[in-house]
Amino acid sequence: MKPIVLGNITYGMYAIGVKGQQGPSACIVNTVMQVTKTSPSAPPLVALSMNTENYSCQCIEESGVFTISVLSEQTPATVIGALGFTSGRHGGKLDNIRHKVLMEGVPVIKENTCCWFLCQVKAKLPVGGQELFVAEIVAGSDVTAEQESCGKHEKLKPMTYQFYVERLGGVSPKKAPTYLPSQLGSQRITGERFVCSVCGYEYRDPNFGFEELPADWSCPICKMPKKAFSRKK
Repeated sequence: MKPIVLGNITYGMYAIGVKGQQGPSACIVNTVMQVTKTSPSAPPLVALSMNTENYSCQCIEESGVFTISVLSEQTPATVIGALGFTSGRHGGKLDNIRHKVLMEGVPVIKENTCCWFLCQVKAKLPVGGQELFVAEIVAGSDVTAEQESCGKHEKLKPMTYQFYVERLGGVSPKKAPTYLPSQLGSQRITGERFVCSVCGYEYRDPNFGFEELPADWSCPICKMPKKAFSRKK
């Protein structure tokens, strides 16, 4: 079986809010799922998988709490770039992201997100470099957020990983379970490759050099300008 076939398993896109020594932080994952309810009146349980080397994973290990903000198709790509491809170890990760901090010290992202949940870890299991957290939802949104479209109010549509890849041209970081090496095959490359310093997107069009791009060109993932790119050796 080829790993690329696993792309047929559906995923959502989520911002995971955590608290650490540097204050509130967040990261992007596509590995959240509802597990079960132990009884009709009991809070639902969710599972979250995260690489053990990630700062956010270490924060959850220490605090036992996290939030899930469900991204919508209207969530700016810059949010995914800022939260998904940089580390929160030195703080400041949320400086340019609209958010609020709950009394538990964990943030909720407000950049056109559908809804949010506050989760309390109940169990964890190490699995092949990933930590699988099973958590109870203890609070969250009452309704799905809406947007105005053509004079009507419509519920925001959750962003799927497929939408992120096909519509936004998104990629997964190397530590993500869905990461796949670039499938270039025999594609001709100019030998000049430029990488975005914010989100890690790599520009390597074999027919159109980076210097030929217009001055107002921006990264297709995080929308950073050309000056944010550096040559990859």
